Amino acid sequence: MQTPGLPAEVVIPQWKDVAGQAIPFDRQRWLAQLPDTTWWPTELDACPRVGRWPRVDRRTVLGMAEGCGTVEGRRHLLVAALVWGTGTKARSVNRRGLVFEGSTAEHVDVRLGTVLTALREKGAVAAYDACRKDQRIPHLGPAFFTKVLYFAGYENSAGLRRPLILDSVVSLALKNRKAVTEDWPLSGWSTTQYARYLDIVHHQAESAGVRPDAVEAAWFAYGTRLRRSSLGSSSA
Repeated sequence: MQTPGLPAEVVIPQWKDVAGQAIPFDRQRWLAQLPDTTWWPTELDACPRVGRWPRVDRRTVLGMAEGCGTVEGRRHLLVAALVWGTGTKARSVNRRGLVFEGSTAEHVDVRLGTVLTALREKGAVAAYDACRKDQRIPHLGPAFFTKVLYFAGYENSAGLRRPLILDSVVSLALKNRKAVTEDWPLSGWSTTQYARYLDIVHHQAESAGVRPDAVEAAWFAYGTRLRRSSLGSSSA
């Protein structure tokens, strides 16, 4: 199968802008969702405040991967990945909190540890498959567990393909520019589809001479523009 190049409309940002992609969060709202306060990563308390809320960026969460050798470190990275992907809306935070409501702490610890071991020893696709199947954590779907895989294993995973985030915004962009097939879903991607996504983005990154996560960020930015345009049209 031919791998498409990157369309001109999808502009790759500089790495400093990707690393600095920052999301606001409400600490108190998150603490109410966690099993206890020890799950909260202190790295987030050092994040700068912009207006009403502190903001956590990609660089901060990527730096937390070094702690994944311990149960506490894995817990902290999981929470930080969820925080980075969620924002401040109560409804969104409550939905992410179902991850902790639907499983015991021990259940999350065991499954997260097994997944990250698979990531380190077998690679991104094997870890993705584990997240979907035998190591599935209820209420932690692909859009968020790929964030966990990305932050935990971008610099420390087996194989040539680094784990990357795949969500509905990225998929919308890929479909719009026909980088994937017409029947490509906006959620619930199979393991084969995730592997195909990694192939596409890594090929495009190699061709452009940039990091694969910079290409992922470019697709996300393009998908965000598409969504805003669609919402503007529907409200007109």
